[in-house]
Amino acid sequence: EQYLGKMPASFKMIAALLGDLDDSDGRGKVHFRWDSSPEVRNRTAEHVRRAFPRDDPEEPVGVLIVTWENMAARGTPGRGDGLDTKVGSGIEKGTAPNIAVKVKAFLVGLCIGKNLAIRYVFSSFLYPTRKTNSGQNGVWVYEIGSSPIFVAITPGMVTTLPEEDAIKPPVTLSPRRSEKPQVVPQETDESPTETPNEYRPITAEYAEPETEEPDYPEYPESETPTYTEPERADPRYPEPSEPRYPVVEPLQPTVPETTEPRYSPVQPRYPEPAQPVPPRSRSQQPQIVVVDEDENLDVNVFAYNSETCALNRHKCSAFADCRDYSNGYCCHCRPGFYGNGKDCVAEGKPQRMNGKVNGRVFVGNSPSPVELSNNDLHSYVVANDGRAYVAISNIPDSLGPSLQPLSSLGGVIGWAFALEQPGYQNGFSLIGGMFSRQAEVIFQPGNERLSIKQQFTGIDEHDHLVVSTELEGRVPAVPLGSSVQISPYKEIYQYDTNLITSSSNRDYTVTSPHGGGGAQTRSYQWRQTISFQSCPHAEAATAATQQLSVDQIFVMFDADNHLIRYAMSNKIGSAHSDLPEQNPCFTGRHGCDINAVCRPGDGLRFTCQCATGFNGDGRYCHDVDECRETPQVCGPNAVCSNQPGTFRCECLSGFVFASEGRTCIEETRPVDHCQRGSHDCDAADRALCSYTGGSAFVCSCLPGFVGDGRVCQDVDECQQDRCHHDAFCSNTQGSYNCQCRPGFHGDGFQCRPREKTPCERHRESAQAATSSSGIFSFFRPRPAVGQYVPQCDRHGAYEPTQCHASIGQCWCVDASGQEVPNTRTGPGSTPLCIDQAVTPAPVGPTPRPDVHPVAPGTHLLFAQSGKIEHVPLDGYDIKKEEAKPLLHIPDRVVIAVAYDCVEKMVYWTDITGPAISRASLSGGDIIPVITTELQSPEGIAIDHVARLLFWTDSMRDTVEVSKLDGSQRRVLFDTDLINPRPIVTNPAYGRLYWADWNRDGPKIEMSNMDGTDRTVLVKDDLGLPNGLTFDLEDQQLCWADAGTRKVECMDPHRRLRRQIVEGIQYPFALVSFGRKLYYTDWRREAVVAVDRHSEKETEEFLPQRRSRLYGITTTPTLNGR
Repeated sequence: EQYLGKMPASFKMIAALLGDLDDSDGRGKVHFRWDSSPEVRNRTAEHVRRAFPRDDPEEPVGVLIVTWENMAARGTPGRGDGLDTKVGSGIEKGTAPNIAVKVKAFLVGLCIGKNLAIRYVFSSFLYPTRKTNSGQNGVWVYEIGSSPIFVAITPGMVTTLPEEDAIKPPVTLSPRRSEKPQVVPQETDESPTETPNEYRPITAEYAEPETEEPDYPEYPESETPTYTEPERADPRYPEPSEPRYPVVEPLQPTVPETTEPRYSPVQPRYPEPAQPVPPRSRSQQPQIVVVDEDENLDVNVFAYNSETCALNRHKCSAFADCRDYSNGYCCHCRPGFYGNGKDCVAEGKPQRMNGKVNGRVFVGNSPSPVELSNNDLHSYVVANDGRAYVAISNIPDSLGPSLQPLSSLGGVIGWAFALEQPGYQNGFSLIGGMFSRQAEVIFQPGNERLSIKQQFTGIDEHDHLVVSTELEGRVPAVPLGSSVQISPYKEIYQYDTNLITSSSNRDYTVTSPHGGGGAQTRSYQWRQTISFQSCPHAEAATAATQQLSVDQIFVMFDADNHLIRYAMSNKIGSAHSDLPEQNPCFTGRHGCDINAVCRPGDGLRFTCQCATGFNGDGRYCHDVDECRETPQVCGPNAVCSNQPGTFRCECLSGFVFASEGRTCIEETRPVDHCQRGSHDCDAADRALCSYTGGSAFVCSCLPGFVGDGRVCQDVDECQQDRCHHDAFCSNTQGSYNCQCRPGFHGDGFQCRPREKTPCERHRESAQAATSSSGIFSFFRPRPAVGQYVPQCDRHGAYEPTQCHASIGQCWCVDASGQEVPNTRTGPGSTPLCIDQAVTPAPVGPTPRPDVHPVAPGTHLLFAQSGKIEHVPLDGYDIKKEEAKPLLHIPDRVVIAVAYDCVEKMVYWTDITGPAISRASLSGGDIIPVITTELQSPEGIAIDHVARLLFWTDSMRDTVEVSKLDGSQRRVLFDTDLINPRPIVTNPAYGRLYWADWNRDGPKIEMSNMDGTDRTVLVKDDLGLPNGLTFDLEDQQLCWADAGTRKVECMDPHRRLRRQIVEGIQYPFALVSFGRKLYYTDWRREAVVAVDRHSEKETEEFLPQRRSRLYGITTTPTLNGR
């Protein structure tokens, strides 16, 4: 905060916090070039001369020019210029800098001397443009010398302007004193992906604020100033002679941006209408610096123009040529094609349009709307006669008849491909296939209103125009079975830069079914605005007004197929001529093939010419198979696919299109070094490699080791007194073992003295039978010479073979130490004895000291990479401070977890084995359950009543079942499954539920536990149903969907579905406990609690080690919560 936005610093720093730039968000760009042109070298020398007038600097041999745009200092939330992540958004709460400037690029130039040493640095936008150290506002020069250490940094000496420059108009600070506060337009999150038209790194958009703070209008906290959108405003674009720094002006009509910017962003932007934000207290309010329109601060140190055809040819259509202009480039369709250059289609070729229709429409006086959700819209246009056909599917009977008057719902494609009269152009010829359309319909006499919004996103890979449509409002009711006739009409289109408007009145007649109600003539007013992005560099040759004539209108609602159909003929021509053209090419009555273009001649003469991509005489045209006639048309590493009138190139697997969009190059895919084994982490038995996306990974030492993950050393736990004081500790790699000393029993962590066995008492008595006299009597007992002393094993039992060394004989004994008859042997031989003792189970060290018993009560168990953690619940609240690991499995990836409340065992699936395993909550070893015929087990469920285990395998595409010990395994389902993952049981009803996150058809299914009565329970409005849980008390099935970003629940018996929360990020697994739902979230790397009753998120738990969380379950008792 001390230096951001407050340069120059008081010490020798040139670019505060900008020595290490970050472009990981994909928005920023860095450009650099070496320039040794005389113009640049002379300009460099002049800057140095003005900054150091007393010196005699050497002539530079060149300049290294570095320009960066939308870059951030690594590790900081903003770019270092006070803008954070959005230009002009510096007034947001929490921003560190106190200067908010409209800047999009920085520039640093390095002056290279004759000895190739860096001598001077030029900088702009890092410092205020109203100050200087070089005699020119906005230009800052530093001499840094030729040493590689650069310790003698000297700033320029001239901090004042020459007299002729000092009299320039002053810079005005905003907000200006006016009736309305100025609003800084905010950019959308979708930053343009194209390189800006021209890099002018020094513009007059940044001005140092005066020491006196400007006055801000005061707003009460409860009020927010409102903005009234003007009905129409003429967009203004700078002429070549105008200065190229935009000014903050009142907001223009909104033009929604398309997915991809159509042209370079030289023209003014059309932001969404914004509410001015009331300023906070004056001490916190950032200053927004704006330059007046007549300000002319020329601080352009070095220009950088990258908006040329050489760099942007690939942005034009394959059927267009790129043409350079003084300020940028434009695309122009070649002869035989028409469009705006970015989208070009063949003349005469029929055109198709596909899309979806959504929205809510009220019919008549109905209080409830008819919902439209992704209804298909298809359209077809015979381009050489202007006839358009439109159909919308799945329209219910309650709405279909009332949509018949709205022929223009799909009529925009009629305008786009209308039959052109001489000297006039249809919509696609002018603006291509990327535009937005907003229309308002007012019906008379009932004054019903309907809003239509359509977004056209260009031509897809199938050569179809793509559109999305939204309807909102009310239409007058038309009875089912009624027919509608629409009279021919004419509509005037007014053309402006990036904006087209039209309006008209339309009459239609409704004839009731069976003729009972007669015919009624009604009307509606139609107003529409079409917004688009044109190329600003080429002169537009479009008439200011054109007239669309529409006749032969046919509409009907097909109740049997629930289709609404429209058809109409469209012509575009003069708004003033009343004499229609008679040439068949302009009337559409020519008889040419539908894949041909009609070429007019003198009088009524004409010729038919097949469209590009077709052969024939024009009366009959057939498709040309370019793939067969020119096999190498797509080049190497590509496959050619023929389509009507054209062809399509697709790159082979492992290849992608290069930036020019034509050549297939080898794909540079992100590499999972952890999976490939190409990482530099320590060995797998000492370290864990964790994939973090892209080609990145992190190394971490496993429990029992310390280090940076690349070098891990064993921790000697025996030095930490981990074992009981009556136990031996033995260190192992990554772990340790505790074993009680002889005479004690326990697990090594707790040791208690144990009673002596008969063998040990027998041995002790034999050893005690010694001579008690003599000076050595106080030493340990020794047996008398010739005395037999029994041998005991480490558990205190008699060794099965006993020997008496004094007499040289051995014999076998039973468990009580009694000699087995006829087993005694003489010296030199030993009998073969059978161990008849039942050795007690070892109570020594637990096989895995990393399994920690769980305290009584309900816990959440969740999987995180190579471990399962548990965290207790206090009621429904997560006791975050008591979270501990339950089980470490460092070389495994645990996906799903389940809990058996009868035997208090936790079960889990592991995709690295792959395997299904279990372990007791009270500690102990890991027990394999299923280890064969698995590929990717991702879901697991327990039926604690029938003692059954269910699981899903997303690679085998199966749902399977077995006993809890893995026996009696069988496949329940192996058909109609793509990506099955979560699975849950309802033991009370013997039901089974699972979800398949197949992206082409996600669904939730159910069946009986024996595999009968398989049914699809949910298939609509699903995206990626990752998590699934069943509440036994409320009989509610709930799921978390990473596609729709919702948590929903359903009563599977009554099929009642309701939404719990929406707007979540990326849920993976879900579990129900009482009124709460707990889910793991990959993006938040957290466990999130949701209250089902209040339908709100209530809590978040972030594990100490941050990484993706997988499965989650609870450990309730048998008798409930």
